[in-house]
Amino acid sequence: MQLKHFTILVTFFTGFSLFAQAQETDTTIATQQLNEVVVRGFETERKLTETAASVGVLTIKDIERFQNTTLVPVFNTLPGVRMEERSPGSYRLSIRGSSLRSPFGVRNVKIYWNDIPLTDGNGNTFLNAIDMNTVGNIEVIKGPAGSIYGAGTGGVILLGGNKALAQQSSKEKPTSYINTTFGWGSFGLQNRAISWNLATEKINSVLSYAHAQADGYRQNSATVRDVLSWRSNFFASAHRTFNVSALYSDMHYQTPGGLTQAQMDQNPRLARQPTPTIPGPIQQKAGIYQKVFNLGVSQEYRFNEHWTNVTALYGTITELRNPFITNYEIRNEQTFGGRTRTTYAFRTGTFSNRLSAGGEFQQSYWVIRNFGNRGGNIDTLQTNDNVGAMSYFLFTQLETELPQNIILTIGASYNSVKYNFTRVSDAPNIKPIDNFLPAAFLPRIALLKKIKDKIAVFASVSSGFSPPLVSEFTAGYRNSTFVPTLASERGTNYEIGTRGNLFNQRLSFDVTAYSFRLQNTIVRRVNEAGTEYFVNAGGTLQNGLEVLLNGWLVKKPEATTVREVRLFSSFTLADYQFKNYKQVQTDLSGKSLTGVPRHVWVSGLDIVSQPGFYLNSTINFTDRLPVNDANTVYANSYWLLNARVGYQKTFKPLAINIFVAGDNLLDKLYSLGNDLNPVGNRFFNPAPTRNWQVGGNVRIFL
Repeated sequence: MQLKHFTILVTFFTGFSLFAQAQETDTTIATQQLNEVVVRGFETERKLTETAASVGVLTIKDIERFQNTTLVPVFNTLPGVRMEERSPGSYRLSIRGSSLRSPFGVRNVKIYWNDIPLTDGNGNTFLNAIDMNTVGNIEVIKGPAGSIYGAGTGGVILLGGNKALAQQSSKEKPTSYINTTFGWGSFGLQNRAISWNLATEKINSVLSYAHAQADGYRQNSATVRDVLSWRSNFFASAHRTFNVSALYSDMHYQTPGGLTQAQMDQNPRLARQPTPTIPGPIQQKAGIYQKVFNLGVSQEYRFNEHWTNVTALYGTITELRNPFITNYEIRNEQTFGGRTRTTYAFRTGTFSNRLSAGGEFQQSYWVIRNFGNRGGNIDTLQTNDNVGAMSYFLFTQLETELPQNIILTIGASYNSVKYNFTRVSDAPNIKPIDNFLPAAFLPRIALLKKIKDKIAVFASVSSGFSPPLVSEFTAGYRNSTFVPTLASERGTNYEIGTRGNLFNQRLSFDVTAYSFRLQNTIVRRVNEAGTEYFVNAGGTLQNGLEVLLNGWLVKKPEATTVREVRLFSSFTLADYQFKNYKQVQTDLSGKSLTGVPRHVWVSGLDIVSQPGFYLNSTINFTDRLPVNDANTVYANSYWLLNARVGYQKTFKPLAINIFVAGDNLLDKLYSLGNDLNPVGNRFFNPAPTRNWQVGGNVRIFL
């Protein structure tokens, strides 16, 4: 079967290549080389080949390879990164296996949107509030980055919004254009977006609105989302830049729940089935109603050639309603904070140095009320909690260039976290609780050696910590009091790697090997009533290998037939095991880490022809993975094939791009997001079968 699929893929690629070679146009394609990519992560502003860290970079070209409705396949092209979608809009994102304690949502990974923290004081991120049509670039820092970014052992994601593109060199005439995106697809999918873009000598601004909706593949899996966003850079002077970022997202998605293996095999479109004692999601109208408003302002000021300061202030308001099978939760959250960094660039002899110091502060407040759920309607109040979380960290980092093209980086941060909890519904016997977690000191040291500006080798040692979340403290205590018994996770990561370019920049490579050791691992448990709770259950040893290759078989911008043929391939080996790990009285040491496939291989082919026809196609193999800690049940391995064929052309003042895209073209039955250690063996959330989308965008210059 695998040989048959490979033959189909090769035939498809070859046929399109022959078709593309017979065409002609005047479209130009720019390909950004590895040694040209500038990395913002770790506050270095260095080329990727000069960055002593495992960083994955996705450009707008990588983002636009897929359907314009989800970032799931985009993230999954990076080795070591796994994004899942349990149901449309319900994302789970892990870096190097960090989803062990994430039954849903995005946890243990810190995310910034336009340099503004999107992660709240509870360590949770509403990544589904972002519309992918507004994302212009992505950086993924893999492994602990606490020396600069504070809490989180999984890593950091830096999301940047689209920028308006200037179309002429004239400084007097501004560039202004409207960009519209549209799409229709299987299972009732509709997608449309419009943005106004302005680029002048003093302003770069993008204002956009996006709407997406779908009926869903499974029962009770419909989704609707509206996103309004604005990003603007104001270049006040040669020394000062002001930045504004505003985001409002209004989203509702239904949650179908998990199925057993037998139920998935019989009818994968079912929602979770009711039992004699517990109703199903259809009866309880289970879903998420979520509103997020995020506003941030920042200033970058360059005092002179040596001193620079970047300071940002932000606030987030979130409203969430979650009718669930067993309860109805209403959560209101307010978060505000700031981040500042001052950099001093200086020279010692012939070598340059860069010293950075700063800090980040965040305060979050929640009002969390839990009610009974009577057919999707609020019933009797169960608990009423007021919760607060305050965190701050101070950091410093020194980069210095040593002889023999060696770059040394030394950094560290001091982290403090405090929670306070009041169960108002316990009145008159209210006992407010303040809980200071032990402070954490997180050092990092890295060394990089450049070889003739083509190849770099690096090594690093970094530490990270991840405090328990408010929801983890309170889970399991719905009818009693707050019991802060959990300890913070602590981990140390050892890493070596190499990246560079060969064969006149026709081949770029990025290879990293690492060993991450985590202690006080926080894991999720579920009792027979379906109530979740969390415990420290031991540690993990996570050894891994990540490989990313990019090769250009054809790269001729002025060619009259085929202008670009690019092949890429990423490979992930995750040898993850529990250490000193107990589940009640059962010792599970040596078992594979739950929810992590041992092997993942993703490869793609991009072809661009001179007439404007293009092909983007990707094949993904994901190994089987354990879905319970005892490793007695596995989700099956699967192959995914998707492709997008389109045509792009500029007819001034218009630029058009239309495409037809197919996902899961091999029509595989698989679960893209699994429930780990659930009651009743309901592990699986079947993903859509073969599905299609037609869409595109039109750019109108004003």
